[in-house]
Amino acid sequence: MNSSIRTRLSVMMFLEYVIWGAWLPLLTLYLTQYLELRGGANLNGVQAGWVMNAFALSSLVAMFVGGQLADRLFATEKFLAFSHLIGGITMLLLPMQKSFWPIFILMFLHCLFYVPTLSLTNAICFANLKDSQKEFGFVRVWGTIGWVAASWPFVFLLVDWREVPSLSDAGSFATWLGTALGTTKSGAGMASALTNIFTVAGLASLALAAFSLTLPHTPPAKDKGQAFAPLEAMKLLAVPAIFILFVVTFLDTIALWCYFIQTSSFLVTIGIKANWIMPVMSIGQIAEILTMAALGWALKSLGWRWTMTLGILGQVARFAIYAGSGPNTAWMVVASNLIHGVCYAFFFASVYIFVDEFFPKDVRASAQSLFNLMIMGIGPLVANPLWGKLGDVFKVSDPSADVATRVARFNKLFLLTTGLAFIAMVVLVIFFHPPAKPASEPGAAPQPAH
Repeated sequence: MNSSIRTRLSVMMFLEYVIWGAWLPLLTLYLTQYLELRGGANLNGVQAGWVMNAFALSSLVAMFVGGQLADRLFATEKFLAFSHLIGGITMLLLPMQKSFWPIFILMFLHCLFYVPTLSLTNAICFANLKDSQKEFGFVRVWGTIGWVAASWPFVFLLVDWREVPSLSDAGSFATWLGTALGTTKSGAGMASALTNIFTVAGLASLALAAFSLTLPHTPPAKDKGQAFAPLEAMKLLAVPAIFILFVVTFLDTIALWCYFIQTSSFLVTIGIKANWIMPVMSIGQIAEILTMAALGWALKSLGWRWTMTLGILGQVARFAIYAGSGPNTAWMVVASNLIHGVCYAFFFASVYIFVDEFFPKDVRASAQSLFNLMIMGIGPLVANPLWGKLGDVFKVSDPSADVATRVARFNKLFLLTTGLAFIAMVVLVIFFHPPAKPASEPGAAPQPAH
């Protein structure tokens, strides 16, 4: 294919995931532990869960608006440009907010325009790649690189430079650098520094708004198929394999979002410095680069079911390590984030490719939104308040409690996540039987394999 097009699609993916990767890992930590130092009041676990649920609620709207508009009415690249313009402006307003409702409303507005772009960036790739199974992984991996790129600057942004000795006083560059990277801001300084998660995301969003106008023209399929593409896509849930995959995606998504809402607080509890939280969590995205590159081989060699099963097995393994770890085994928790690449690439990326292979052309953007509805909507809509509330239930209210007590409470929480992911894996292995070939006509259901 045209290398210029693939390069532009790769830059699009890079910026798309810089936006999300900049705010997601540290948002809960900021809202629950540092907001009061900005002149507001810290949110409890349920409130923080609902701020996270701005993403999920937006996914419900995106299913019926974003996919429909791109499938039927507007060129995808123009829809991306407008969405990121609005999303960037709202994100830049968030550092000024000090209480639940203004934060929730602005986050909801940001997500309302951002969430549809997650499925539409996939759709624009599939529309312009000749062989999606072979090429999509190499383009999508730049989204992973973007997420990692958003994480590492915070190692330095959260350093308390006032407490770092000069290079001459430190004696050597290595000593100076080691001291700097281990000296984290605290109090009001940390609270102020954490607002950079919104600034970085907002600037990246505005940059992508401008860049989207350079993407390949991808017109809507407005002269084909049914009048309302999302309903046409939902009809394919009548196919047993697609319905089972939808259910398994729900269970695995609930487990996945526990990682996003509770990991930052857990890492602090076991002794990880706050400025290293995002880089530690980005280890999973670094590993994802390798697994995304191997995804095409896995799908061709193992098939849909076993590739997806390996993805969920990775989820089980990661949370089992979380459930059995403490301060003395913090290195195991850090290392376990390598498994995140397997969790995402082999399951969630495979789901998106499966959708592109087995849904009719005129509803593919809406079909992508249908599964995005589960991965970014229904799943986290249940997961965020659930894990937020359970986080409060398992939280040690006594400020004098020792670290071992706090860690033990987290361990119990992650045991629940491990069990849920295991159930999802079993359901997939037993009941998921992929169709032998995709639907070739609008509205036609795939035929089951014999």
